Amino acid sequence: MIKGIFGFLVIIASAVALFEIAPPLMTNYSFEDDIKTIALMDGANMQKTDDDIRMDVLKKAREHDLTLQGSQVTVQHIGTPGLAAVYVAADYTVTVNFPGYSFDMHFSPNSGNKGF
Repeated sequence: MIKGIFGFLVIIASAVALFEIAPPLMTNYSFEDDIKTIALMDGANMQKTDDDIRMDVLKKAREHDLTLQGSQVTVQHIGTPGLAAVYVAADYTVTVNFPGYSFDMHFSPNSGNKGF
């Protein structure tokens, strides 16, 4: 009987953990996809400055309910003139709250094309 109750509590605790941890992971996955799109599109536009690209990233972060400051976003132009490429990265943490316990999940999504 005790094993059954303990097993049920473990299943409930696992379900609660899944519902608390999954949303930040999925948000990061979607935000990283948006960062890659921004780097691709803004890298092809020679008129976009670093600040313009940073503002695009901050706009997408707000759409995902992420609180980012401009200093948490890195923008770096790569390559030679005429061959445009942009590396974009963000660095942020999300606090996950459990009953009686909380911890920070650290994320560093990036455009992934820095190694040209």
